[in-house]
Amino acid sequence: MAQVIATAPRLRSGRSHRPAAVEAMLVLTFGMLMGAPAIPQPATATPPPTLQETGLYADFGTLQIDPTHLAFAPQYPLWSDGAAKRRWISLPPRTAIDASDPDSWVFPVGTRFWKEFSFNGQKVETRYLERRADGQWLYAAYSWSADGREAHLVSPRGKRGAYTLAGGRSHTIPGISDCKACHQGGRSEVLGFSTLQLSPERDPGAPNAELRPEPDIDLRSLVDKGLLAGLPKTLLDSPPRIMAASATERAALGYMHGNCGHCHNDHGSLRNIGLFLRQGVEAAGQPAIASTVGHPVKKPAPGQSRDAVLRVEPGHPERSGLMQRVSSRYAALQMPPLGTELVDDEAVALLYRWIAETQDQRQQANLAPKGE
Repeated sequence: MAQVIATAPRLRSGRSHRPAAVEAMLVLTFGMLMGAPAIPQPATATPPPTLQETGLYADFGTLQIDPTHLAFAPQYPLWSDGAAKRRWISLPPRTAIDASDPDSWVFPVGTRFWKEFSFNGQKVETRYLERRADGQWLYAAYSWSADGREAHLVSPRGKRGAYTLAGGRSHTIPGISDCKACHQGGRSEVLGFSTLQLSPERDPGAPNAELRPEPDIDLRSLVDKGLLAGLPKTLLDSPPRIMAASATERAALGYMHGNCGHCHNDHGSLRNIGLFLRQGVEAAGQPAIASTVGHPVKKPAPGQSRDAVLRVEPGHPERSGLMQRVSSRYAALQMPPLGTELVDDEAVALLYRWIAETQDQRQQANLAPKGE
């Protein structure tokens, strides 16, 4: 797993109804961990039939959020076709998240998460995640009415055509199996609420950065409120940030962490692919670089050009397999394979710039006098 350094000022010297490429099909196996503690089987409880009954609102008539819930924004958000998002977490009274393993937080029974998706100011869906008494996570999604006054539970199969996007495409509210394909791809089913994502040492170059809510929460505020326990003190004294050679590289690795790392990591079912894009606080080295830069493509996807023999070819983004997959929305080639219909132009430009600059950095390192 890739490394996050905890010394703030210093830089170093990743839809089920589609056809998919080999790696994309592997994602749809839901990323179950093998021989490791922890990924629950599907919860059996039935989610509430309406969003109102999940407890998100203090007053559903005015859509006033219950003030006991905490709003947050991860520093490396998942791209969802330009949707504006709002997120909240609620912990049961007198409980705390166990952060003694900074790379895999343990959430108390009764923890609830909500994520609201809006397009052009129109609420389209709200996703819900709750940890049940048996330790399993309950997944649900609620579709908003056109007038924004009601939100009802969507079928476990999801809902197509929830909102019309550009180019004749449309936003799909994912089914439960699609949600689990991403959420069960690593050590924790919770994405976007973690040591790195909530670090106060935020990346100013992070693509698709979201407005931070008021009041916002981060590692320090969670600890001060007694809601986060066991986090090593070093991570408060020196907040974690991604180890990178440049600001561009830091942002590029952060994007891949937030959009690819939930499946492409060293713990999930895709670990045999050898693509490790999830950033870890307690790992050595930078495997996200080692498993991409100069690394051969394991098996070309349909539609990938023949000259894309490396995942990242330094100085040549146009010949890099990673670049071709991220910039495509051809179903058998695109990455991520789920949850997006439109190319993320901001991320594509960032990754293109990073790969182009990688050659310059290597050349400068080779030209440096010995001993310096």
